[in-house]
Formats: sequence, C-alpha cells, structure tokens
Amino acid sequence: MPTLPTMPTMPTLSTVATDYARLPSTEMSTMLEDFLTAPFWIDIENWPVSWAIGGTSWFPFLESIHVIAAALLVGAIATIDLRLIGFAAVRYPLSTLNREILPWVWGAFVIAAATGFGMFITRAASHVVNPAFQWKFFLLALAGANMVHLHRGLARQLQANNERDNPELRLRISGLTSLLLWCGVMLAGRWIGHIV
Repeated sequence: MPTLPTMPTMPTLSTVATDYARLPSTEMSTMLEDFLTAPFWIDIENWPVSWAIGGTSWFPFLESIHVIAAALLVGAIATIDLRLIGFAAVRYPLSTLNREILPWVWGAFVIAAATGFGMFITRAASHVVNPAFQWKFFLLALAGANMVHLHRGLARQLQANNERDNPELRLRISGLTSLLLWCGVMLAGRWIGHIV
C-alpha cells in the first residue's frame, strides 16, 4: 500500500531562538522548554471559566467575534499602511486617517485580545507549544514594535509627509513592513487550529 507524503513542519520559536542565538550551552533552550511545558498551563485549562468556554457554545461564539475583530483590525491598519505606501487614500492627509481610523484599530484590538484570551485558556498547554501560535505572537510583537517605531521614531516624518501623495522611503518601508507582518499574523492565526 502506498504511503502518503508527510507534511513539512514549521520550526518552533524555541528552535529558531536557539539557532539564532547560537548559545554555547542549551541553557536558554532548556529554560524556554521548561516554560512552554510548565504545569501551570494545564492549571489554566482547569479554571472553571476555561471549562465553561471550552465545553459550551461560548467557544465558537468567541471565535466568531475574534475573527470579525481581527478582520476589522487588519482592515483598518491596512488602510493606513496602503496610504503610507502611496497605493490608496492618497487624497487624505495622514493625520486625518490616523485620527479617524486609530480608534477603530484600538477598539478592534481590545476585542480581538479579549476573545483570543478566552479561546487560549481552553487549550493553553497545547497552544503554547503550537508553532503557529508561537509565530503569531512573534509576528504580533514585531508588528507592535513597528507601530511604536512609526508613531514615535518617525513622528516628524509623518508630520512632514502629512499631505504628500508619495511619502518618503522610510515611511513607505514601515507601511509595507506593517502590512506584511499583519498578513503573517493572520496566516499564523488561521494555522493554529490545523497544527495539533
């Protein structure tokens, strides 16, 4: 009987971190492994609220709200990113887009984070070792750092390019980076349920 080909596996953040750091010992890898397999993740799964969500229709409800909030979040961010790149909404000043869209970004982020936490606690021990979950949070951290860099580090450039159709290169790079990172977050999020 012919055998089916095996799917390639994604590297986990612990293996990437270990490879990247090239530590003289496996001390860092061991610490990360201990953290990811700690018994308190099972304790979180055993909270009464975890059982109430995981064993009822609350889970698909939270998942649906999470997907809607994530779509709103990424859609709003993409509008600003595409303006930074110079592909869309070039008639609008950056300050106007930020003022009108950022409240939606933060509102959607709060809802996505709350519903994501509700889903996470139902399977905490398996989520923390899931490579897709690890990549999602790694990319989220990078997207957040890029956002802070854009609004803090490039604030003067944002102001100087407020009404330009084609912002300067650093702003376009930041917008493109943000767009790619958020696409990665969404893709990794979709893979979480498919890597068991």
